[in-house]
Amino acid sequence: MEIPYIFTPRKDTGMCNSKIAIWLFLASEVMLFGGFFSSYVYLRLGADYPWPERALPVLPGLINTFVLIFSSVTVVFAWAALKLRKWGVFQICMGITIACAAIFMGLKGIEYSVKWHHQAVRLTDYTILEGHLDKDSKAIDAAGQPHEADVIHVNAEKLTFSTVRFHKPWVEEIIRQADAGKAAITLAEELSLQGQKFPQGTKLSVELLETIQKNHLTSRANNSDVRTDALRGEWVAAKAKPENAGKRGWELAPNININPAKIEARIMVETPSVSFVVTPPTNLWFKHRDIKEGAEQSRLRDDTAVIGKLQDSPVAFHNLDAIDFRHVVMQAEKKGIDPVKAIENTWLIKHSKEAKEAWEWNKAQTAKLEQHLLDKYGRDKNNQPKRVPTLTERYRIGWKDFVAKADGVDKGKEKIHTSEEFMGPNYELREPQHTFAHLHIPRELVFLSGKFTPAWNTYYAIYFTMTFLHGLHVIGGAIVLGYYLFRGKKMYQSNPEWLANRVEVGGLFWHFVDLVWIFLFPILYLM
Repeated sequence: MEIPYIFTPRKDTGMCNSKIAIWLFLASEVMLFGGFFSSYVYLRLGADYPWPERALPVLPGLINTFVLIFSSVTVVFAWAALKLRKWGVFQICMGITIACAAIFMGLKGIEYSVKWHHQAVRLTDYTILEGHLDKDSKAIDAAGQPHEADVIHVNAEKLTFSTVRFHKPWVEEIIRQADAGKAAITLAEELSLQGQKFPQGTKLSVELLETIQKNHLTSRANNSDVRTDALRGEWVAAKAKPENAGKRGWELAPNININPAKIEARIMVETPSVSFVVTPPTNLWFKHRDIKEGAEQSRLRDDTAVIGKLQDSPVAFHNLDAIDFRHVVMQAEKKGIDPVKAIENTWLIKHSKEAKEAWEWNKAQTAKLEQHLLDKYGRDKNNQPKRVPTLTERYRIGWKDFVAKADGVDKGKEKIHTSEEFMGPNYELREPQHTFAHLHIPRELVFLSGKFTPAWNTYYAIYFTMTFLHGLHVIGGAIVLGYYLFRGKKMYQSNPEWLANRVEVGGLFWHFVDLVWIFLFPILYLM
């Protein structure tokens, strides 16, 4: 049976089936992205921390905007070419559209990569630092390469593993580090399981922990069954007593108890945890997000206890390329403290000569900007300046500001290479001028440390969610349009209007993808 109105318009709606379907689909998409945009506005207005402003590179976002607009034009030309029965022109225009999609995703991939490799640290006094970390020569990964200097070092003497929750990759990494340090991790005391004995001094291995885990789970299941059977027997015996006739369960419950002596022979030994000693005590390092450090005992997220003294574990910036005092100012204003004094009392200003010089330079630049705005816009009827520098201009020192300071020019007049607009600051290029400071931050001053990922703050969480979802739409649309380009010849030869209809429907979706980006770009990149 032939399906009607595949490419012939219906008389009542004036549209074919696929066009009605795409409009219904786009209506649901409007509600989806509308919810995201509404959530963004709500989260931004209600944020209890300084919302990131112009935190994304504008140039790649601007290029992507023009790329998508251009692709929306070429997809229309592709549809028009089919209407004019010009297959070759259709191929060229559709090929350009798909190439634009590839360029868009390529630039977006570069942007994601830069964010995932850029470090941020929030100190306990609310100062936020950004840049790239140094390498920690004491923290060598499995490939023999030093890890970034954002790890926790513990001089481990003893390890206690949860036999239920231990994380196999972490156990393997601990063994690898101990072997590299020529230390042995062995059982602290003899362990007797059902039918197996492991003497004191047995070396730690994943297989050993898995054996103990299997025994523990078996014992726990057996003991649960034994206690359940014993308790059931106690209830039966209690109800059979004449003096308990007619009594309800809640009346009998206080007197129902299991006699441990009766089930002792059937109870199996459970081993919820097992301890190992490290001989000699050796330095083990862990990623900061995997461990809760303590002076004498630290604990991994899988409940592994690491007993030993916490070692010096600073966060070492090889290049500090941004300082943000806005959160310091916000907290100072809540307490009625002068923001400038609060900033000058921070650990960073007191302990970093380069940071103090950058702050003094920024204050001078802010004063120049204030005078410029006053000269240009004047004062209102209350004798107040009509325009003043924003909080970002006053209290945030970005990497371009560091470049301007090193070049000896005012803000906005620094010389930035085109590649830096995409990839961020070129540290090798700027190193001879000592543009960016090197800094070691004591671990006890670090409140939060991480990359610019969804875990960093709400802004990046919604940024990655919205742009990733939009990217999926770009990829999906490109796949559909690519199918028409590479597999549509047969449809075109059968009935050119059929393919033209499909391309028109695909073009409507592509226009919607473009429209979403028109909203995303100013909201995320410019505001």
